[in-house]
Amino acid sequence: MHRPFHIDLRSLPDGGKDIRGTESAAFFEMPEGDAAQATGPLKYDLHLERDDGEIVVTGRLEAVFSLECGRCLERFEHRLVIEDYATEIPIEEEGTINLTDSIREDTLLALPSYPRCEDGNVHPRQCPAEGKFERAPEMVAVEPENSGRGVWDALNQLN
Repeated sequence: MHRPFHIDLRSLPDGGKDIRGTESAAFFEMPEGDAAQATGPLKYDLHLERDDGEIVVTGRLEAVFSLECGRCLERFEHRLVIEDYATEIPIEEEGTINLTDSIREDTLLALPSYPRCEDGNVHPRQCPAEGKFERAPEMVAVEPENSGRGVWDALNQLN
């Protein structure tokens, strides 16, 4: 069974260990119908090193995702590249440590929170909804200073 992120700490060399390869899109375990879907493999090039009670993971991660645009609701592809990936994972016990969840979570958290199709970097395009929606006007009335009893004055009256 292929488990590249299961690391046997007892066999980890003093200078650390380099691992590189790919994992299929299924690695991300994205539920069907989710606004983000992995469409390509996770490519990784990582260095693992032990530092006291932690394992330090540094390197590069890359994957392609299909995201739903927050403006037009159409799907677009976005290549996520984390050039300077770094994480520290506490070692709870000697033996084998599984880095899978940390790498999966860190990658998914790096996706844009409010994706827009014009930010897609695989097939650049202009959002078809661009300009169709106007920004709502500010509805908060600005109260000039010294305009009488303000909110703070009302609170002072309660004491």
